[in-house]
Amino acid sequence: MSLYPKDYSALAERFETHALQAEGFTHVDHIGVACQMLQKYDFLDAAARYGASLKTLAARAGAPGKFNTTLTLAFLSILRERMADTPHASFCEFLEKNPELVSRTLLSGWHSDERLGCQRARDAFVMPDRFRT
Repeated sequence: MSLYPKDYSALAERFETHALQAEGFTHVDHIGVACQMLQKYDFLDAAARYGASLKTLAARAGAPGKFNTTLTLAFLSILRERMADTPHASFCEFLEKNPELVSRTLLSGWHSDERLGCQRARDAFVMPDRFRT
């Protein structure tokens, strides 16, 4: 049984089958879909599926260069860790207990903007250039 609302399950299905439009797909929707996929698949399979679907969504929205492998893998890693470490009964409760997941600066403790923004980070995972304390 899923811990997340049916709408995120349905949204994840539309995302994975490329039936979703980028317009109106919010950051919280990204998180909800990622949680569904991380719950449904093992980490590597979820990461591959999520990455491929996100890359397709960006390309269909006319922004193929927007997809970032490093950002995607780092965020999915943090998200999976938080899912395992945070007891929660719903997606809303999960976000309430982890409000920093909604921040667009979540990775700034590990990656500089320059490092995350480079082409190499878009194409493949690059190691952090900062060390969070």
